[in-house]
Order: sequence, then structure tokens, then C-alpha cells
Amino acid sequence: MTTVRLPLFPLNSVLFPGLVLPLNVFEERYRAMMRDLLKASPDDSSEPDTEPSTSDEPRQFVVVAIRDGHEVAPTSSGMPDEVTTKEAGTGPAAGFGDDPITSFHAVGCIADAATIRERADGSYEVLATGTRRVKLHSVDASGPYLTVEVEELPEEDGEEAGALAEGVLRAFRSYQKRLAGARERSLTTGAELPDEPSVVSYLVAAAAVLDVPTKQHLLEAEDVASRLREELTLLRAETAIIRHLPSLPATELTRQSTSLN
Repeated sequence: MTTVRLPLFPLNSVLFPGLVLPLNVFEERYRAMMRDLLKASPDDSSEPDTEPSTSDEPRQFVVVAIRDGHEVAPTSSGMPDEVTTKEAGTGPAAGFGDDPITSFHAVGCIADAATIRERADGSYEVLATGTRRVKLHSVDASGPYLTVEVEELPEEDGEEAGALAEGVLRAFRSYQKRLAGARERSLTTGAELPDEPSVVSYLVAAAAVLDVPTKQHLLEAEDVASRLREELTLLRAETAIIRHLPSLPATELTRQSTSLN
């Protein structure tokens, strides 16, 4: 078993490989993380209120979803607001208890911060992309921010992944049409959808209106085929619900925040 230690960025949402993650970093522990990522980059030319710092070298950290009941800031996707920060205290593990790993799901995703821009007030705008799934082994709170020891999880197709991907794409298009109709919005999906089974599985998992535990379950699927089977069942069920409840308000259809930050 090969493990690596990386910075940890907990959120109230699930990141999937291949998906883009915009972050608004304003808490000191996460500012320290971004400063260290910039120091580790060969292109460390970032200054407050300047052009974003970009790098061809990976600037990696682990994104993990916070377990239900452990959210420190329901309105800020895992990053405490002023009130909750005061209540939870300060430090790398603030708000996550004496044993932080118990506050997080066991599987997360490595993110690569392609661009980091420091603002004049010391906060950061970050644009990262999910890359690989990892399993958490231990969390270290001895530094300015949490770090985690992780093991990369294999990405296997499983049986009939290709055929399942085709079925999921058809079900997803139907689901999109029903959802757009229930929200009384236009469906704007002119872009070509991918046909690679693993890409389909993660795109649909991220795009579907599902709660965090369900998305986490999809992230943890043992292989691509298993994830696609779960998605096919979920999409058909969600489409049927929307079809029978055409007047359901859009706010009720959306059972979680659509903002990652």
C-alpha cells in the first residue's frame, strides 16, 4: 500500500474526478495552505491583486465531504463564517472535534489548483480540478492546516460499463428535460456529452440534483459499472418523481446548495 500526505480541504459537497472546483478562500488555515502551495510552485509570482498564478506542476490538496451533523458552516461549504468560527475556536481542526477524521467521509478526491489568485485583503480565488479518488487513512492537525495521509483508489471499468454509459446518458437527457420543465426553464445543453464510461459516471454524479450522502455513495462505488448502475436507477426514479409532480417548486427540487463555495 502506497500512501502520500497532502493538505486537506473539507467541504459540505463532493468533488468528482474531472470536475472543476472554484474556491473562495478567506479563512486563515486555508490561506496558509494556499501560501504553501504557491511556495511549492516553480512559478511563484503571485502578489495581491495581480494576475492569477498558474503552474504546469501539480499543486495538490485533498477535498473531502464533511459528514452529516459535523458541518461547521452550512452556509459556506465547510469554511466557517464569522459566527461559527468564534464558537468553534481557531486552529487547523477548529469545528471538527478532537479526532477530525471522524468528521469526514472516508473517500475524497485529489484536487489540482491550476490557478491561484491572491486578493489585496489576503484571501484567495482558486480554480482547481478533481483528479483522482483517494481513501483517507489519518489526519494530522499539528500544522497550520489539516493534512491527510491518503491511498489512491483504483479506477476499474467493471462489466458492461460501455453499455451502461449509453443507458445513463439517455436517462440523463430525459432527466434534464423533466427538470428544466419543472423549473420552467429552458434546456440549454447543446454541448456534446462524453462517451467515456468513467467520465460519464462522474459528470452525471456531479450534475444530478442529489444530496451529499448520495453523491458520496456514488464517489465510493467500487468500479465505473457499479456507479453507472446506481445512476441509472437514481435518474429513472428522479425523472418519475418530477413527472408526477410538475408543479413542484424549483427550490424543493434542489435539495442541496448548488454552490461549491
